[in-house]
Amino acid sequence: MNMTDKWLQWARRIQAISQSGLHFSKDAFDIERYEELKQISAEIIANYSEFDMKAVNNLFALEKGYQTPKMDVRGVVFKDNKILLVRERVDDRWALPGGFCEVGVSPSENVIKEIQEESGYDVKAQKLLAVLDMHKHDHPPLPYHYYKTFIQCEIIGGKPTASLETKDVHFFSKEHLPKLSTGRNTEAQIHMLFEFNCNPTKQAIVD
Repeated sequence: MNMTDKWLQWARRIQAISQSGLHFSKDAFDIERYEELKQISAEIIANYSEFDMKAVNNLFALEKGYQTPKMDVRGVVFKDNKILLVRERVDDRWALPGGFCEVGVSPSENVIKEIQEESGYDVKAQKLLAVLDMHKHDHPPLPYHYYKTFIQCEIIGGKPTASLETKDVHFFSKEHLPKLSTGRNTEAQIHMLFEFNCNPTKQAIVD
C-alpha cells in the first residue's frame, strides 16, 4: 500500500466519523466540529483522487445517516468461453455491466436490470461468484469504500444494444481483453471470473 492509498483510507474514515457524528449529535459545538472534519476529509480526497473539491462536496452532501460501505453489483455473462463487457461512455473503457444497488431492489434484480439497460440482453441470475472489498484490489482511488458483488447470469433473450451509459457491447476471450475501466473491474478480477467458467463447482469468493 502506498502513502496515497493510506491518506485516502484515513480521509474516508474521517468522513464516515463526521457523517455519523452529524447524524447523532445534538450539541451545536459538536456539530460544528464534525462539519470541520467533513471538510478536511473532502480536501484530502480532492487532493488524492480524480475528483475535484466541488465534486467531492456534492457527493458528501448526498450522504446522510451512519456511513456504511456502498454495494456495487456486476453481471457476469459467458458465451462460447468469452465474457460480456460493455464500453463505458464516461471513460471509453470496458467493464462488466453493473452499478450501485438501488434501494428496494434485490441484488439479483439489480444485476438483471443493469445488464438489460447497459447491454440489451435479457438474463436470469444464476449464482453469486464473489463479494470483494475494493481496498484489497487494484482499483484507482475513489471517495467511498465499496463492496463489489459479482453475479453470474444466463442470457434468455434480447440483443446487443448500446445505451445512454454504454457505447458498445462485446464478448471477449481471456487472452484478448480490451482496456478495462479499472474503477469498475480489474484485469485480475476478470481472470478470476474465467476460473468460475472453467470450474462451475468453484466456491464463491469473499475477500
